[in-house]
Formats: sequence, structure tokens, C-alpha cells
Amino acid sequence: MDFAPDPRTEELRRSLLDFMAEFVYPAEETLEAEPVVSWSRPPVLQTLQAEARRRGLWNLFLPGEHGAGLTNLQYAPLAEITGRSPRLAPEALNCAAPDTGNMEILAVAGDDEQRLRWLAPLLAGEIRSAFAMTEPDVASSDATNIATSIVRRGTNWVINGRKWFVSGAKDPACRILIVMGRTAEDGPIRERQSMILVPVDTPGVQIGRGMSQFGYADDDHGGHAEITFTDVEVPARNLLGAPGSGFAIAQARLGPGRIHHCMRLLGMAERALDLVRERAASRVAFGRPLAEQGVVQEWAAESRVRIEQARLLVLKAAWLMDTEGNRAAHTEIQAIKIAVPRAVEWILDKAVQLHGAAGVSQDLPLARFWAIARSLRLADGPDEVHLRSLGRRELKPR
Repeated sequence: MDFAPDPRTEELRRSLLDFMAEFVYPAEETLEAEPVVSWSRPPVLQTLQAEARRRGLWNLFLPGEHGAGLTNLQYAPLAEITGRSPRLAPEALNCAAPDTGNMEILAVAGDDEQRLRWLAPLLAGEIRSAFAMTEPDVASSDATNIATSIVRRGTNWVINGRKWFVSGAKDPACRILIVMGRTAEDGPIRERQSMILVPVDTPGVQIGRGMSQFGYADDDHGGHAEITFTDVEVPARNLLGAPGSGFAIAQARLGPGRIHHCMRLLGMAERALDLVRERAASRVAFGRPLAEQGVVQEWAAESRVRIEQARLLVLKAAWLMDTEGNRAAHTEIQAIKIAVPRAVEWILDKAVQLHGAAGVSQDLPLARFWAIARSLRLADGPDEVHLRSLGRRELKPR
């Protein structure tokens, strides 16, 4: 295994680091100073996106003909860099969730008409999208529980159900929902769910309240909405793939997405460690700089160890996905989903502790970073589901 960046990745990495220093970090102050318009894109993003496109830093996440053509291993270190400014950098590069996963679905499972109508404007950054899977009334950690119904009626599909934490749905630019629901009541349990495209302006789609995460509205990436579907009719051609293929499509979506999430988390951890260095060097307590306090040295050392361990595991998962396919990387994909949010949550907790009151305030990004890391121990399946699956696989006779 060779995780060293190839020439193309290194060129993009240098360009992205320059872009972050010249445009993204200065724009963070602009973002805080701009008037807040709920759920909308901050005006500064238009400038960032234009500059990112000019530099060729656009759609880096998407392999194949539709995107930049990077492999998972090539994109991983770039995703880490964007994680250092998660409110601005991913969307500036058109590499923000949930659009990334939705574009992957359309590229892999969409037909020519679906790609022309929805993938093309998403790739251009002209619209946004949302992904509706989680439901408030069932244990969605077991996706077979999903109760939203998708029933065939003549030439249409009719959708009824209630979703929440629908990422991206509060953004005024959101035009299309990818909805997962039940198209069959019998047969193999993992062949009863399907995914379907639902334009947000379809009659019967009611976008309700925005959901917060640890008090953060997450309005920087379109929010998380509660949505009710009442007799929503869409043409039969809106189904993605064949009926019953929802689970297979979901797995295709979630594999690369976990690489993206985990590497962005490591970017947050690296930025937190930068802040720790600055704080430890500039503050004196009990007659000595914080950098000379043993407990602070231990926190810094442990943080570095956890970052390096986590990064190597993610890069291995990316390499396996590229060389042997998602199925071969199943263990590593689950492992990073378990290990990385835990490691980064620990690092952020210590950074907050070192900064005292400033650590929990809006003056630093640490509290928001911590909320993101803690939330990702639930998103795309809670730790316990992945531990159960991974443990059962490990205990099988070999």
C-alpha cells in the first residue's frame, strides 16, 4: 500500500491550501459579520465558488466522467483540508453533503433523463438537493423499519410518510429530494425498499421545521428539515433503478461518503490542534506556560497519535475501495465510521477544555466542531450498529 500523494493530488493539494489561506479563512470573518438570512447561502460563497472553479477546484469528490476523475485515495487528503473550515470550504468546492452523495447516486443509478434534469445542475452548483431516509417514528438505525410507503398507482408512484433530519431541505436552492421508502411488503427484507426522485414543489410535500444539532441550526449546509409526504404523486420514471434496489443504492452512496466525512473530521482535528498550540504557548497558569504543564503535553501527544492512527485507517479504506471495490473494503469502511468520530470528539473535547470559556463560545470553532463530530456518531448509522455488524463478521469461522 502506498498512500503518498501522486503528482496530480499534490498539485491540487497545494492549490487548495493556497485557496484556503487566500480566500476561505478570511471569509470566515466575513461570514460572521454578514446578516443572517435563515437557511440561505451566505453571499460570500458566490465569490468563493467562482474562485474555486477558476482554479479547477470543483467537483473533486466525484470520480468518473461526471466529476474531476479522482480516486477515493486521491480525494481523501483534499477532503481533509476542506474539513478545516467545514462551514465554507466543502460548499465552495461543490463538495458538500448531502449533494455529494446525491450526485453519486444519480451518476451511478440515474438514467440519462434523470442525470440531465438533476445531475447536470447539481454539478454546476445551480441547485441543491436533499436526502430523505431517517424517520422519527421508527428505529431508523435498522433501515428495514422505514415505513414511508411508495405505492404504484397507474403510471405514477404515490408517497406517504414522515421524515426528519432531511439534510439540505431548508436551503431555498433545494429543488430535488431523494426519498427512500417501502415499495413492497413481502419478499427478501432488503429488497422491499426503493429510492425515488421527488421535486420539492410537488403537491403534498410539506417541508416543516428545521432540526438543530446540539443547538446548532446547521443552516450553513441547508439545514435538516422535517418533511411530511401526503399522497405525493410522481411519474414512474422518477424511480431510481429497479424497485427494491434502495438498499444497494444506499450502500453505494454511503461508502465514499464515509471517506469524505472522516477526512473532513481529521481536518477539524488538525485545526483544533493548531489552536491548542497557540493557546498553550500564549497562556500562563500557576507560574508556567500551559505548554509546560504535563497534562497539556499529554493531551497534545495523544491527539497526534489519534490523528495519525485514524488517518492511516481512512487511507487504507480509500485504497481498498479503489483497488478491490467497496465490498472488499466493508470492514475498513465500518471501522473508520466507528473510530474517527470517537477519536476526533476526544481531541476536540481536550481543545475545548484547554481554552476554557472561549472553547465553548462562538469566538472559536471548537464547540461547533465538537457538535459535528458527536453528531457523526449517529449519522449514516450509529456506532452500535456498525459494531454489531463488524463484530458478527469477525466472529464467523474462517
